[in-house]
Amino acid sequence: EKEDYNNTDNIHRKIPVVMATQHPDNASKPYWYKTEFISTTDEVEECYRSFCDMGCDEYMWDWEGKFVDEAVIDRLFHQYYDYFSIHHLGRDKFLTFRIPNIWEESGFRLARAFMSIITGNDAAGELGFSPAPVFEVILPMTDSADKLIHIQEQYYKSVRLACQVFSTRLSGPIEINVIPLIEGSSSLIESRKILLEYINTFEKRFRHWVEYLRPFIARSDPALNSGMVPAVIAAKGALSEYYKFQKETGVKVYPIIGAGALQFRGGLSPDSIENFIEEYPGVRTVTVQSAFRYDFPREVSVSAIRLLKRDISLKAPRIFSDNEMNDILELENIFRRPYCFTIEKLAPTINDMSRHIPSHRERIQHTGLFGYSRGIKDSNIRLPRAIAFTAVFYSLGIPPELIGTGRGIHEADKKGLLSKLESIYPNIKRDLKKAGSFLNKENLRILAGSDETWKDVLMDVGILEDYIGSNFMPVSTEHFLHRNHVSNILHMWRDKREFRQEVLSAGVIRRSLG
Repeated sequence: EKEDYNNTDNIHRKIPVVMATQHPDNASKPYWYKTEFISTTDEVEECYRSFCDMGCDEYMWDWEGKFVDEAVIDRLFHQYYDYFSIHHLGRDKFLTFRIPNIWEESGFRLARAFMSIITGNDAAGELGFSPAPVFEVILPMTDSADKLIHIQEQYYKSVRLACQVFSTRLSGPIEINVIPLIEGSSSLIESRKILLEYINTFEKRFRHWVEYLRPFIARSDPALNSGMVPAVIAAKGALSEYYKFQKETGVKVYPIIGAGALQFRGGLSPDSIENFIEEYPGVRTVTVQSAFRYDFPREVSVSAIRLLKRDISLKAPRIFSDNEMNDILELENIFRRPYCFTIEKLAPTINDMSRHIPSHRERIQHTGLFGYSRGIKDSNIRLPRAIAFTAVFYSLGIPPELIGTGRGIHEADKKGLLSKLESIYPNIKRDLKKAGSFLNKENLRILAGSDETWKDVLMDVGILEDYIGSNFMPVSTEHFLHRNHVSNILHMWRDKREFRQEVLSAGVIRRSLG
């Protein structure tokens, strides 16, 4: 009997296809705003415009590592009453909180997020809207089932406490759905274990079945920690594992993938929809980040969102055999090692350059996952977040997609795994060519002249050019203009001059900051 991967008849909600996020990877000004920087107070309008103007189904309200407007639900209802009286939050459009990970951040911010949800339920009830405008939260850096259960227990206690302290009746659900956001490449490959343990524990604790799950596959942080190839194949392995879990348990899965516009962070942009859908069959929700929405003409972005909503569910997932999963594990290790070795050596350069990358949201101080010793074992390397990290390398004219990848190709070829890699990752040559068009070889040679580490990247480039059968070089006017900007950046950086405007100009050309 053929598996029906798209049926949503047995669940009591619409599954969103396109989730707008606050990831600040845009280089251009939003079509509705005056600067590239979007303040916390203006994110409420951005949420509304993502629904109304862009046609998105869902908006991620991000509490992780950033300041937020805690009255978001009340503001949406009162400022855009006419819209939300027709398009109900929680029924037609979805606001989903990415909550702080209390094992990495202070717990008081989680309490504030929960109170925002609880009071938002009251506001919806008073206006006669759907009773639960927010009923799902995303837990970043999920690495165990216990943490998912703990969040649900804490929400349950928060609701009960709010009712007792303020003598109010419950107007929304006493439980909250938790979306596990899994961020390490090795964690993604083995994530089915987390889901199995979760549903078993959930049933014992809450005494009913899990209706469905929306496991969230990260693409940016696995790439930052392990390199592009490990991030891609880990995401594909995770998708396979989720559908194996669905077949084994009967619990429906609707996987989400968090992809940025540049290949390193996922390669989802308005001009790459078909290739993206082909690369990640089985994904049911995708994130469209700031660059997707603001670095392309608005009508192009809106058209691309329509295409995603039409076609994303047409592709059945690819299920890997046990042997293929073992190949993914081996290839992940092969490509991760040279990448991590190089990034660890370049950390001082990355951190120094990152101070010049403009920040387009009100972030709280945060370190990348290297800081949690997850990318390099026993390492205390601290790195900027993935967008600034990617922007640093592109601003130097050295796309991070290439780092370690040549040496990985060489090792995979020696071990007879190259054809298996190409079967798992069919778009690898196309992705490398696309990134390689932004390579500034002169910059790379200058850097290699004063730091041995960059010579390994030169080696990567040589191996990759042999592998794809052509040289990396600019192929369009935009690529040549980009090369000029990043040449300026290198010399200005070495001369200790300010170069933020050059960084932005280069980002506008490649249609993403990082």
